[in-house]
Amino acid sequence: MSKVKKWLIPLAILAITLIASKVILNNPPESSRGGPSSASQLTVEVQQLKPQRFTVVVDTFGTVQPKTQSALVAQVSGQINYVSPQFRNGGFFSKGDVLLKLDQRDYVAGVKIAESDLLSAEQTLLEEQANATQAANDWKRLGNGQAPSDLVLRKPQLAAAQARLLSAEASLTRANLALERTEITAPYDGRILKQLVDFGQVLAANSQTAEIYSTDSVEIRLPINNSDIDLVNFPEEFRTNNSLQPLIEARFTSSLSKSQTWLGNIIRTEGAISSDSQQLYIVAKIEDPYNPQLHPGASIKIGQYVTAEVQGKTLDDAIVINNSTIYQGSYVYIVVDGLLKRRDINIRWQNSQNSIIDNGLNAGELLVTTPLGQVSSGTRVSIAGENRPQNQRQRSPERDAKLQQMAKKMGLTVDELRAKRKADRAGSTAANVENNE
Repeated sequence: MSKVKKWLIPLAILAITLIASKVILNNPPESSRGGPSSASQLTVEVQQLKPQRFTVVVDTFGTVQPKTQSALVAQVSGQINYVSPQFRNGGFFSKGDVLLKLDQRDYVAGVKIAESDLLSAEQTLLEEQANATQAANDWKRLGNGQAPSDLVLRKPQLAAAQARLLSAEASLTRANLALERTEITAPYDGRILKQLVDFGQVLAANSQTAEIYSTDSVEIRLPINNSDIDLVNFPEEFRTNNSLQPLIEARFTSSLSKSQTWLGNIIRTEGAISSDSQQLYIVAKIEDPYNPQLHPGASIKIGQYVTAEVQGKTLDDAIVINNSTIYQGSYVYIVVDGLLKRRDINIRWQNSQNSIIDNGLNAGELLVTTPLGQVSSGTRVSIAGENRPQNQRQRSPERDAKLQQMAKKMGLTVDELRAKRKADRAGSTAANVENNE
């Protein structure tokens, strides 16, 4: 009996295992998971793109340079015995102001010597003129009617006396000019850029005393990016017609005084592309930069680094978007039929805030302005601010297909089927209420 039990128990276990396996294989579990959810996963803010009239402002930079800069030179030698109070670095002066004076005593003596030589030459000329007249009278009386020679009439001697007079006059003029040059005067309204000499110093002729520049205007040389060249109406000069196009406004600011601005105009375009940067340069001018009525606040400095905003062309029907909506400088997100779509774009112009889109976006499209992280194209989204019924159910293509099949079997339209099912639910609810009572 024990041997029978020993064989029956394993056989029973094996049989039960086979039966359970067959039942499991014949009844596999069914997934109750539906298709992808049609509910919105994100709520985003959008901007409907509208073409607009937009004036381009090109950002550039440069350093301030004087329009006219020159070296103030002493044309004669001497010791400095007077220095103007304005003859200091940064000092202003007007045209004709005496900035330096040299010791004049040697030059005053030179003028007197030249005046003496002139008087002597005049006396010599008068004597020769008298001698020439006397010689002509003598020959007329004793010449027996023959023609006199020039030497007899003392014409060479008279010409020499006249030459000595001219030389004496020139010497006096030169002496007076040298005396005048002992006063070093300003050639124009300007400012001292660099003082090189001071009181008591002895100067040689043609010694440089200072570096000066004109204050009527300053210039700034501005590079233009190659991509911005077609967005600015540059002033151009032509050989056959020197007239310029209307001046273009430029606004300048500096980090030295953030609240200070200067207004200027673009006056010319340089005639060559820079060999160093391969960029085109334009030149701006600020008129009367040191006039506090025109430019209140801190005055502009020579060599100062400034940033410039140059007025460009006005574009019609431009698509302008904020830079914060652009990702990696090459694409944006838009909403199409409730789905998030990635769109590659081409930027025509860009500054620190806005960009003009040349290609990739069209008027009327919904641009996503909400900052997004790693979001896949095709994600279902809802738009912030849209009014929707609170109990509206999200519909999916699968559900609509089932409703169409059921309606077709029952000989109804989809709307009639929905109305019937709504009425059935309402009747069921009323019956439940009645039973509960």
